[in-house]
Amino acid sequence: MRNTTLIAAVAVTMLLAGCATGGGPDAAQTPPVVSTPTTPDPTPTDEAPVEAEPAVQPGDYVEYYDGAIAETAGTKVLFFHASWCPKCRALEEDILANTIPDNFTVFKVDFDTATELRQRYGVTLQTTIVYVDDDGDALAKGVLYDDTTLDALLAAAP
Repeated sequence: MRNTTLIAAVAVTMLLAGCATGGGPDAAQTPPVVSTPTTPDPTPTDEAPVEAEPAVQPGDYVEYYDGAIAETAGTKVLFFHASWCPKCRALEEDILANTIPDNFTVFKVDFDTATELRQRYGVTLQTTIVYVDDDGDALAKGVLYDDTTLDALLAAAP
């Protein structure tokens, strides 16, 4: 008898708790009302709009992405890098340990997946670098397999 009373009391408590929190039988039929706070209109100012900075700045070492060449000012070099290549890792470590001049941008291109870029520039070896102009046309190309330094990369500039 006690167990039946206890079970009935728990069931009634759960039913009441469900109704109080919106979990009753009609909860699925009536969506809750959500109020959206309003944002005041911005106050006009005399300041000129702030122009967004380009995604890549000269002097950067960044992952290559479609459109990167056209969006970047200065000298641009593609570094065909493979994560499994010890020479690529050595060159990358030297790039990261030193300062790229402000007029250069080095784009890290995945040697294994960028097959279209490899074909376009005739790249057959990792550690290949390709200097490109604003239209993406090759200006100079070299393989830094024997000299994996930022200085060698910069010295290869056209």
